[in-house]
Amino acid sequence: MMKDIMKVEKGVYNYIGVHEIRDFSNWLTGFRDSIADYGYYIDFKKVHRNVDKIKVELNILNSLIGSKNIKEDFKALIKKYPETLKCIPLLLAVRTNEIYCQDENGGHLYQFDFGKYRPNSHAYYERYTYFMEHTGLFDLLENHIINNLVDYATGVETGLDSNGRKNRGGHLMENLVEGFIKKSGFIKDETYFKEMYIHQITEKWNIDLSAISNQGKTEKRFDFVVKTPNMIYGIETNFYGSGGSKLNETARSYKTLALETDTIDGFTFVWFTDGKGWTSARHNLEETFDVMEHIYNIKDLEEGIISNALI
Repeated sequence: MMKDIMKVEKGVYNYIGVHEIRDFSNWLTGFRDSIADYGYYIDFKKVHRNVDKIKVELNILNSLIGSKNIKEDFKALIKKYPETLKCIPLLLAVRTNEIYCQDENGGHLYQFDFGKYRPNSHAYYERYTYFMEHTGLFDLLENHIINNLVDYATGVETGLDSNGRKNRGGHLMENLVEGFIKKSGFIKDETYFKEMYIHQITEKWNIDLSAISNQGKTEKRFDFVVKTPNMIYGIETNFYGSGGSKLNETARSYKTLALETDTIDGFTFVWFTDGKGWTSARHNLEETFDVMEHIYNIKDLEEGIISNALI
């Protein structure tokens, strides 16, 4: 059954029989420093998947560890197993199949896609031997600095994967909110939908959203849309760990959106946000808080706000 929620005055909400006063300053103190989940730091499945793709070739290269004649052994190896070349960039923590190197003897673009550039000449073998020597990879192998290239490659992949935290971080708040939506009993593509545009909402439920689309001239996408028997909720999510001008613009635009949606029967805008970055933009956020009925943080989610306010 839908629970009506009505803003009575600044920070005061009335849920059927429940009266609660929300103070902005207290609400803001509950914002989190981080939103990292357990999979944020390293995607080990991806790490192992990438290493497994070249595991055979890495084990072939393992034969060079401790070699007493590594230059000749390397040339013989790539002549017999040219596919081992595709492993070399990863050993230098490089993702591409091309590496450019320059020294006093000139520059060269080394190609490691053996399918396109198969070693086929003495000059080719000599050039790649020069590369291995001068990048330090021969030293790594012949002097037993490492004992196993599979383990070494796993470590390199782990380091490279840490660069992906920024991309993973961009979806953390979205993923967190979706988890609470599911926990509240909503079903994906039945009672809640991801990344839904205004025109899709209009077409699916025959609701006039021209007030928030500039009479159909602009298109907005909501992170989630939740449908209950009596209401359609357009939901936005974000988390700001640090400050910046973007936060002020976000607060202002969502304030405008909240005021526009107040004029639409059957549609409500909901904003889930958090992060200590808001400390530097608290005044703009407070202005939005004062006029927006459904603005919540992670603590609100944990205390069951979706079940209390939306169902």
